[in-house]
Amino acid sequence: MMANALDSLYQQVILDHSKQRHGSGLRDGFLAEDHQLNPTCGDEITVRLHGDDALITGISWEGQGCSISMASASILSDLVAEGLSREQLAERIELFRALMHSRGKGIEQDDEPLGDAVVLEGVSKFSARVKCGMLAWVATEHAMTKEHGA
Repeated sequence: MMANALDSLYQQVILDHSKQRHGSGLRDGFLAEDHQLNPTCGDEITVRLHGDDALITGISWEGQGCSISMASASILSDLVAEGLSREQLAERIELFRALMHSRGKGIEQDDEPLGDAVVLEGVSKFSARVKCGMLAWVATEHAMTKEHGA
């Protein structure tokens, strides 16, 4: 597939996720939560982790912001929906962080662990937008280090 066609496909996936926000809406019965604000642009998100000590089985979230931050949260929610151990989730967050800091060059890694999150690779070319892409992932990472919520 040509680069422009692939970019268009990736942009469409981002727009779809920003409009049809998977995992949106905070649910009760959570392990931990975290709130993050991007002071540069005003995007903000609250993320709740669901599951147990061994397995994170879902993420619910609520936020407002640009299509990149909202799509990234939606994609992250899908990634966790089948359940991941804390270690697996931490590994994926680190992979995503590497992707976001690749400046559009990608990472030497199988795309499989990140699922649809690879569509956000283009964001890495724009340093001002990397925080938008990382917002939900940072909130999730911080929530994993907190004590149990409710």
